[in-house]
Amino acid sequence: MSPSQQATTLLANRPFVLLLAGRTTSMLGMAFSPVALAFGLLQLPDGGPATLSIVLAAQTVPMVVFVLVGGVVADRYPRRLVLLTGELLAALGWGAIGVMLLSGYAPILLLSLAAALAGMSSALIYPALSGIIPDLVSDDMLQPANSWLAMGASVARLAGLVAAGAVVVWLGGGWAMITAGSLFALAGLLMLRLPKLTGTLAGAEDHPIRQLVEGWGEFKSRQWLWVCVVQWSMLILAMQAAHGVLGPVVAEQELGGAAAWTTILAGEAVGAMIGVAISLAWHPHRPILVGTLLTGTSALPPILLAVSAPLWMVVGAMALQGIGFELFGVLWLTTMQSEVPPEALSRVASYDALGSLMLGPIGLLLAGPATLAFGVHLPLLATGLLAFATMSFALAFPEVRRLRSRLAPAIADDTASLPSGPLTTDPLIAD
Repeated sequence: MSPSQQATTLLANRPFVLLLAGRTTSMLGMAFSPVALAFGLLQLPDGGPATLSIVLAAQTVPMVVFVLVGGVVADRYPRRLVLLTGELLAALGWGAIGVMLLSGYAPILLLSLAAALAGMSSALIYPALSGIIPDLVSDDMLQPANSWLAMGASVARLAGLVAAGAVVVWLGGGWAMITAGSLFALAGLLMLRLPKLTGTLAGAEDHPIRQLVEGWGEFKSRQWLWVCVVQWSMLILAMQAAHGVLGPVVAEQELGGAAAWTTILAGEAVGAMIGVAISLAWHPHRPILVGTLLTGTSALPPILLAVSAPLWMVVGAMALQGIGFELFGVLWLTTMQSEVPPEALSRVASYDALGSLMLGPIGLLLAGPATLAFGVHLPLLATGLLAFATMSFALAFPEVRRLRSRLAPAIADDTASLPSGPLTTDPLIAD
């Protein structure tokens, strides 16, 4: 089926269009949040880097701690309601921070509590989103659906960064946070309109701890799954150090400052959109092998920064990384949705998120002392080599190299059936 036929099929699927609109709106709010939060807190009379660090930590810790709970919840209860709850928590958390910034009454305890609500929202949204997509589209539409969702997210991230900067400059951080909260609330209203599906959920009669253990069993039984999560845990550690601390330091010292770093990040955003466009037409038969090879692109930017390459080369390398990461993301999510039983999908996605993200803060913590001890270039080189080593590690495992897509034959067959509605609907609940 051609990309245009895929698009026609998906756009005729009203539940998917609602999910796409809701997710894109949510990602727009998410893109607003970091810029608005950083400048809003730094502009407080008693604000500063320490305040920002505490509030960001208050947001991050609940996201990591509760993601497994989010997976169990999203497999037990209607996923549209879990998504709605997550979006409303984000709206409440970011909106409350906006009100505090506008009022001038912003004690760090209340700021941290509001940020924690926003962090908990992410712990609910990602597992529920991963699980609901197969409920709304047929198997042969999984990769196109994931590609469209990724495209919406990429466009929203780029637009959100630009719009957030403008709102902060014109109206201040408080109004920018209110805008972010409003976008999350709008996304919640769109999620509320999704069909009330219950057919692919795990039995609510089982104890949540038992369901968590069952999810772990599904996760560890697939070599390709846990190996790639281990790979990404180390890769994100390296990328957090390189992109969070070391890269901006080099940009400040050698490339002209914030404008140069913004250009580098924009290159990645443009590459991400190209990667999503490629995923609409390319359906490799060995998606995990292809995706893992693409993660090797992440080694290029830090190595080029380490050897003081010109700005245009670094921007180009970041564009390649954007292409590689977005292609991996679409192939990864599609493979997980086709290989993992639907009733366990959200729990498996929560283990994926926990394993992938849990070492990221360590990279941030190590980057500063490493810079003081060795300068900035040697640690950057180390992060690039580590990124390449993680790819080599994953490729050493047979399932990563050999796993074949269950969907590739159906996608290649233009005569495949094209159902556009939800696969399972609870007949006892009216829309």
